[in-house]
Amino acid sequence: MKSLAFAARNRKEILRDPLNMVFGIGFPLAVLLLLSAIQANIPVEMFVIDKIIPGIAVFGLSFVSIFSGMLIAIDRGTSFLMRLFTTPLSASDYIIGYTLPLLPMAILQIAISFVAAFFLGLSVSVNVLLTLIVLIPTAVLFIGIGLLAGSVLNEKQVSSICGALLTNLSAWLSGTWFDLNLIGGWFKSIAYMLPFAHAVDAGRAALSGDYSSILPHLWWVIGYAVVIMVIAVIVFRKKMSGDKE
Repeated sequence: MKSLAFAARNRKEILRDPLNMVFGIGFPLAVLLLLSAIQANIPVEMFVIDKIIPGIAVFGLSFVSIFSGMLIAIDRGTSFLMRLFTTPLSASDYIIGYTLPLLPMAILQIAISFVAAFFLGLSVSVNVLLTLIVLIPTAVLFIGIGLLAGSVLNEKQVSSICGALLTNLSAWLSGTWFDLNLIGGWFKSIAYMLPFAHAVDAGRAALSGDYSSILPHLWWVIGYAVVIMVIAVIVFRKKMSGDKE
């Protein structure tokens, strides 16, 4: 109940800045439309909708990390959290309270991307719903990365790390824009050591109905999400202890 009350406050804070929400949802849609227009005018299958949309959904989720990171960084910068530290909330209560309002936003972002894909030729099937479910751990991962960054960095630093660095990493090392096998070597090895390529591959497997290929990739994403969330709680607990002294 304590986490839910804190989550309600955070939801109101997020809704106070609709412009960033529109950008977070609109930019991936703009990229999707651009790539679809390119595909319509080239003779080879480079940006086929059922291949590109899982990657666009993962790319879009990287913007959620900016929301989570800025939310907690702003609270730290305004000393709001220092006042909250006098309440009986634990570090995990705070992290859950920040995560809960962001998760529906991330799911909505995925859903909007797929609705747009329907108009661009994606077939409507139950696998679309499965893909949305499969991408939820990816949403938790990006939220956790933002919360971890916001726990130790200020607003400007969070904007740089989550806005510039993370979005580019998730774009280029996920295999969204090109097949990682075309490059291979150390680049592909590094890409598959990180969760982004696995998130895209899990989404593509779910969308295509290749159910046996989902879990081998999804476990990577879940593992990263759990580790990042645990680290975020530990770091936040240390910040609480330091600010109380």
